[in-house]
Amino acid sequence: MVPPARHLLRAKDLADGRHFEALTVADLARAAGLSRAHFSREFRRTFGEAPHQYLLTRRLERAAALLRNTDRSVTEICFAVGLASLGSFVTSFRRVYGVAPLAYRANFPPARRHIRIPGCVARAYGRPQNRTFREAAPSTGP
Repeated sequence: MVPPARHLLRAKDLADGRHFEALTVADLARAAGLSRAHFSREFRRTFGEAPHQYLLTRRLERAAALLRNTDRSVTEICFAVGLASLGSFVTSFRRVYGVAPLAYRANFPPARRHIRIPGCVARAYGRPQNRTFREAAPSTGP
């Protein structure tokens, strides 16, 4: 028999790996093979926080990384990390990090400064390699 903590780790791994999806506590409980109520109690007892809070924390950590390292809009980041309400996202982010998402982003250099190559080189490598449309490749035969 597998100890209950192993089942809880399965659910925790699911929350870590797929935090950007619309996961619910019921989905995590199903992954652990436990009822929702029992899963919530055991998860809190084992890891020290409720499963919903753990999932929200992972999502906010990912959102903070996206705010630091990309120029994506706050709304886009909110939905990219699996949250459905911009207002709830801003409120939760402010509660955890002490500032609103835009103020948090202002504390870091713009994402384009992370690129360590000249812009012309980045644009050249971003262009499509094949600039023809349904044209035959040059034949190299006898």
